[in-house]
Amino acid sequence: MVFAKEAQSHHDRAVASAQEEIRRMAHNGNASRPEAASSISSGLSIVGKITGQGALTIFGRVEGEVRASTVVIAEGAEMVGDVVAEELTVGGQVKGTIRAKRVKLNGSAVVEGDIFHRTLAIEENARFEGTSRRDENPIEAPSNVKIN
Repeated sequence: MVFAKEAQSHHDRAVASAQEEIRRMAHNGNASRPEAASSISSGLSIVGKITGQGALTIFGRVEGEVRASTVVIAEGAEMVGDVVAEELTVGGQVKGTIRAKRVKLNGSAVVEGDIFHRTLAIEENARFEGTSRRDENPIEAPSNVKIN
């Protein structure tokens, strides 16, 4: 039973860390307009497109596309597909394209894919395979013009 308590304690720390990250981002953002906060629990797996105006924390698995103003992909969570956000914090795994103004990869993050960003912070021990490209407005849809 010691293992079960340790696993629960680790999960509680991950949840608390993600909640703290959302609180920090809410204080740094536009405080005059409160945003709704949603979460996808660790036991939940979703296939499809998720679109929202507020904050979204993912603890489970999402396959598809996520669009929200603030997205936190918590440690242990999996995202397969594209993420579009004003602010994105990754602690789990992402396989796909990221388009966000501010991107932070925590030490536990594993990202495979391209990141289009205005600012990018990568903590020690984070893993990132792909390309990153600074863009003044990364959330806008990419143009179909090929760059040689």
